[in-house]
Amino acid sequence: MFVKVCGLSTPESVREAVDAGADAVGFVLTASPREVNPDQVRVLLPLVPSSVKAVGVFRNESAVDAVEIARAAGLDWVQLHGHRTAEDVTIVHDAGMRLIRAVTMGAGQDEFADLGEEVFLVDAAVPGSGEAWDYASVQEKGLDGRKWLLAGGLEPGNVAFAATAAGAWGVDVSSGVEASRGVKDLAKIRAFVEAAKA
Repeated sequence: MFVKVCGLSTPESVREAVDAGADAVGFVLTASPREVNPDQVRVLLPLVPSSVKAVGVFRNESAVDAVEIARAAGLDWVQLHGHRTAEDVTIVHDAGMRLIRAVTMGAGQDEFADLGEEVFLVDAAVPGSGEAWDYASVQEKGLDGRKWLLAGGLEPGNVAFAATAAGAWGVDVSSGVEASRGVKDLAKIRAFVEAAKA
C-alpha cells in the first residue's frame, strides 16, 4: 500500500513520516492552514530521502504557476486539485515533472478519465472536511489497473477498512493525523502509516 502524508510543515513531522515508512510527503503550496512557502520546503527537503516522493500541492493555481512554484521549492512532483485538462498534464510533463491529479467524488465521470498523470487521487465530495464517506462507492468509477490514492476522512482507525472497501492502490492523509488544524500529531502519523501498510 502506497502511503502519502500531506500538509507537513516541520522537520519533526517530515522525519516522523519518513521514519514510519511513508512513500510520499506533501507540502501545501496553496492557501490553506497547512500552507508553506518554497523557502520553507527547501529547508525541509534534505530530510526527505530520494526513495520518498516529495510533492507540492496546489488547488487554484494554473499548471504553469504550479510548475514555477514547485521548481522554486526544489520539487519535481506536483499535485493539482480541481478541474484539469490533458494540456495541464502536458505542461507538467514538459517541465520534467510528475503529476498527481486530484478530483473529488462529486466531479463528473469525465474527470475520472486517465489523462496520462502518474498517479490519480480521489478525495471526498467535500475535501478537507475530515468526514468519513462511502469509500466503496469509488469502485463504480472504474479505476482498476490505475495507480490511484484514496483521500478524505482517513485516520489510523479506519484507513485499512477504507482502502480495502475502495480497492485503493494507495492512501493520502492530512487532517486525520493532526492534533489540531494544521498541527501534525507525530504518534498519529506513525500509527496511520503502520495501519495502512499492515
